[in-house]
Amino acid sequence: MRETGAAAGAAGAAEVFAGHRELLFSIVYNMLGTVGDTEDVLQETWLAWSGRDPDTIGNPRAYLVRIAVNQALAHQSALRRRKETYLGPWLPEPLVAASDAAEPAVRAESVSIALLVVLETLTPLERAVFVLHEVFAYQHTEIAAMLDRSPAAIRQLAHRAREHVRARRPRARVDRRIHREVTERFIEAAFGGDLAALMDLLAPDVTLWPDGGGKSPVGAPRPIHGRDKVARTLVTGARTTHGVRIRYRQVNGDPSVVVFTKDAPFAVMVLDLDAAGARVHDVYVVSNPDKLASIPPQDPE
Repeated sequence: MRETGAAAGAAGAAEVFAGHRELLFSIVYNMLGTVGDTEDVLQETWLAWSGRDPDTIGNPRAYLVRIAVNQALAHQSALRRRKETYLGPWLPEPLVAASDAAEPAVRAESVSIALLVVLETLTPLERAVFVLHEVFAYQHTEIAAMLDRSPAAIRQLAHRAREHVRARRPRARVDRRIHREVTERFIEAAFGGDLAALMDLLAPDVTLWPDGGGKSPVGAPRPIHGRDKVARTLVTGARTTHGVRIRYRQVNGDPSVVVFTKDAPFAVMVLDLDAAGARVHDVYVVSNPDKLASIPPQDPE
């Protein structure tokens, strides 16, 4: 009877964890920006949870979120050290979905690549509070209990994070149809070698963020600024990359592009547009193969 009860408890714990896994993934990913570290945190969260009897915990969701958030904060130091020795600009690992795919409801809350880049400039605690409050609508009192801080301290962190983000990213997401149209025109100009058409799409102060991690021929040691330099870099890179297949996909919820070569993912390209959706303000290119590992190597169309 004891074994039967233990087995039932383990099955119940597994069922509860599975029911909250997407929520935990999305929260932790938005805090860390990498899939591998997120999966590590989820594994640690499961190990901390698996020995518990769900029937003895009043609010399993709150309990699991608290464990995951604190495990994610504990990972920040090691992640920061990796970023300090990273070759070139560091961008978050893209979450890629088919353009017409129905993403899991909670994972769809993963914020855009552009906003994740801004969140990189927050402290770990500010980022945790911003993600929990602004993205997942947790109240300050709930966050205070998770982080063992006073509600007043959490409100101060939330205010500081919100003002910081607003100062660096005042724009809202552009209509998805417009975003897709601009992306298609951008790709046609870049891979068609039409420098004039490409420059017409770029804002004067556009920035290209090439994340190759020292492992990709299209990476660069630092961001590239200005319409002329960015346009010429993109056209040259497209011209020297052979056998490409372009696939339009959703990346962190935004219409974007995955470039394949030899049936393997070569790069993910994400455009951040101005508020009117008329000009490209930032171009994010992730070509570090380590960050493309979760994209299927064969991509039927």
